[in-house]
Amino acid sequence: VPVAPPAPVPIAPPARFRGARRSLGDYARTGDGRDMRRGVGHYVRSGYGGAGTGTRGFGGPASTAGALHGALSSVAAGQPAAPGSPLDPALLAGRSVEEVMDAVVEAVRPIGGTPDTEAARAAIRDALAELLTRFPEADLLNLDAEQRSFAIERYAALDVFRRFDLDLGQTIRDKAPSATVALSRLKQVRDYVRETVAASFRRLRDAGRAITAGRVSQVVRDALRDAFVVFEGYAE
Repeated sequence: VPVAPPAPVPIAPPARFRGARRSLGDYARTGDGRDMRRGVGHYVRSGYGGAGTGTRGFGGPASTAGALHGALSSVAAGQPAAPGSPLDPALLAGRSVEEVMDAVVEAVRPIGGTPDTEAARAAIRDALAELLTRFPEADLLNLDAEQRSFAIERYAALDVFRRFDLDLGQTIRDKAPSATVALSRLKQVRDYVRETVAASFRRLRDAGRAITAGRVSQVVRDALRDAFVVFEGYAE
């Protein structure tokens, strides 16, 4: 079932990203990881009002994660798709992996024309690509529970990074010594976000709160809040 777009978050004054831009500009020029972590910390603290408010501002990933898990679970269980659904098995028979990935994206987040929707669509696709790198034998139409959980965790992290890139990626592109260096710096930010979010999911799993049907959105919300607390801790 496609997820409804989240309610827009009130737009804060432009100055909210001032501290983040300053630190990320320094990071873009020098590559110093401390500046990068400080910039992401200011992004959460000043840009989104701290971990609690920031997690609400990122409500979209939690609801989209629930829709993604539902879509992957339904198709794996062989449940009949709704008429006209991109995930109708009859439409997907014999399709390439790329076409199946496109169908999953379309089923979960149809084209909406907003930057947030496009970020979510790109994050879903990236997450499925990373899933196939991690589990080369995986069948996107028949993922097991571990593979579905991996896809959800990666999606959540990549959506956060994609939104960060929308908000502040241009600062890194403008301040880096070259386009190649800018790409490398952005990849480092993506890896940092991904590793921090993965650690948050791990902590929840160790506490008995794995991703299961019915509580996907809540687990994702809690993992992101935990990760945002870590990010914010560097905003000194």
